[in-house]
Amino acid sequence: MTQTDEFLNKLKPAFLENWNNSGFSAPTTIQEKAIPVMLEGKDLMAQSPTGTGKTLAYLLPALNSINEESSAIQALILASSHELVMQINEEIQKWTKGTKISGASFIGGANLKRQLEKLKKRPQVVVGTPGRIFELIKQKKMKMHEVKTIVLDEGDQLLVPEHTGTIQNIIKSTLKDRQVVLFSATLGEEIENRARELMSEPEVITVEKEENIPSKVDHIYFISDPRDKIKLLEKISRLKGMKGLAFVNDIGNLSVLSERLSYNKVPHGVLHGESNKKDREAAIKSLRAGEHSLLLATEVAARGLDIKGLTHVIHYDLPKTVEQYIHRSGRTGRSGAEGTVISLLSPSEERDLKRYAKALNISISQKNFYKGEIGDLREEKKPAKVHRK
Repeated sequence: MTQTDEFLNKLKPAFLENWNNSGFSAPTTIQEKAIPVMLEGKDLMAQSPTGTGKTLAYLLPALNSINEESSAIQALILASSHELVMQINEEIQKWTKGTKISGASFIGGANLKRQLEKLKKRPQVVVGTPGRIFELIKQKKMKMHEVKTIVLDEGDQLLVPEHTGTIQNIIKSTLKDRQVVLFSATLGEEIENRARELMSEPEVITVEKEENIPSKVDHIYFISDPRDKIKLLEKISRLKGMKGLAFVNDIGNLSVLSERLSYNKVPHGVLHGESNKKDREAAIKSLRAGEHSLLLATEVAARGLDIKGLTHVIHYDLPKTVEQYIHRSGRTGRSGAEGTVISLLSPSEERDLKRYAKALNISISQKNFYKGEIGDLREEKKPAKVHRK
């Protein structure tokens, strides 16, 4: 029996069939390591780079443990952003085909009456943002007494000081023998300590980059005067086959950049923390459909956002930390696909980027534009030396 057979034979027939129909040939490293632990009912902290199949690593065992004859909520998945919640919900719909399992999503800012209607349909799997989930629990609209599994997706974003109390209260509302699991691309000591307080003797799984599907991502950068960065971004947006996500550090700068791009007639979308649900969905849908080649985003979009076929991640503003660089850059080159990460730097920022590259053990190269295409840095020709007799 191969490792893959062993992994799949632990799943119910419907999930096995969905796996075979999905076209996956073998589980990724994180799936291979995490699923058996979860199937045993143990608490778990799992760290694995972006694009390595973490969602399926927790979703398959969580769904596998659902009693289809019971209409109570049995699995709860918490995520930090609206986009990630919607994405996970899509995966739930996909993987529950052929079963009686139903799922529903709940996010802050959405119409509460409509969300209460969802609860009347008795979903067994719930995915949502912590604030809205806790609000529904406090109102006694969401019953947690049969929840077996609680998942913290992108756990390092959930266990920040402003959310930790809410997460603790949500977990306390469930039975004591529940399973709590956390998945993240980065897991610092502080977050790990907070997670341990919510768990019982958790197993810790860490998957390093080299254990995963080989990444085919190029990391390149351009040096530019800050006021000329917009011209570079315009050139990048016109590259053939471009489907790019450009990160800006704050909403104010993003709004100014968006206005200037609109003035220069560069089609683009916008995604940030103050975008309403309808605008967020429209911006992502337009990029996915190829209606425009560029989506401007703040850090909110870096977490768990999966845009199929995303060719480029552009750091319009250099990330403030190595962790931010990892999360943002991980939006392209997912599951072994090709991708390019471009950083637009002022001369003083080159040293910071090289420091990130060293810490991540990746190679980076400086480029320039030549006739509308990205090319290697062209060296200035030096005058030929004159040899006098």
